[in-house]
Amino acid sequence: MKYSAKGIARLGVCLAAAMILSYVEFLLPPIMTAVPGIKLGLANIAVIYILYSDGARSAALVSLSRVLLSALLFGTVMTLAYSAAGALLSFVGMLLLKKTGVFSTVGVSIGGGVLHNAGQIIAAIFLLGTREIGYYMIPLSISGIVAGVFVGIASSVLIKRVRIK
Repeated sequence: MKYSAKGIARLGVCLAAAMILSYVEFLLPPIMTAVPGIKLGLANIAVIYILYSDGARSAALVSLSRVLLSALLFGTVMTLAYSAAGALLSFVGMLLLKKTGVFSTVGVSIGGGVLHNAGQIIAAIFLLGTREIGYYMIPLSISGIVAGVFVGIASSVLIKRVRIK
């Protein structure tokens, strides 16, 4: 995988945008205190944008880098585990949904939002040793759908209007 200077700069800008969005989300108060972990997933705007504009390798690089840097700057080892599990499942799901050609950017984003929450629940089941935490998947799926619509619309607008080549 070889990148030109312009390609590296482009990835850097997308990573910086994802980091800024992660930090903004980190500063926001919890959306619903009764169900921990509900977030908007704003950084996924940058990941989806790069997935559609540059492809899977570039998007994976931005996603992985963002997860590692966010955990380092704003989190702990546990947040890294949850975030990595969610990001991995989300990314693979979004990639597969995109490859089908059936789903719009919003549909791909919704799938990513729900799968991110599923990845975090799976990680929690293993790390905490309790399956009961799986009941959180119901409200997390709803929040994943709602956030996925918002992130998908924002990503779609970026993809259509921002062309850097």
